[in-house]
Amino acid sequence: MLRVCGKGGKVVQVPLPPAVGRAIDRAAGLRDRGPILLNTRGARMDRHAATRRLRRLAQATGLRAEIHPHMLRHTFVTRMLDAGVDLRDVQIAARHADPRTTMRYDRARTNLDRHPNYILAAYMSSAT
Repeated sequence: MLRVCGKGGKVVQVPLPPAVGRAIDRAAGLRDRGPILLNTRGARMDRHAATRRLRRLAQATGLRAEIHPHMLRHTFVTRMLDAGVDLRDVQIAARHADPRTTMRYDRARTNLDRHPNYILAAYMSSAT
């Protein structure tokens, strides 16, 4: 579990897959408090330094897109919704207070196959 301090000083515990936990342990080294990601001076990495580091990593892999940290968050939420993860579970994972915020990421929300009427019709036709 990782303790994260989010917007407004709200603290949450986030479960981590084992591989992510190991990567965070390596990044933190012997430190057990404070920020995990540090800038070149050893201070807490701000959003500008994170963007620069992410862009350097993207360039090193040959990615030619203008990438920024929020794009990773957007991809995380969008891919979970595309994979069919329940909206409420995605909302919790994204730490959105309002489900309408999460719904903005749902690119397939206009897909009629997901509309309750279509789901019910498919269910009823399979039962006969």
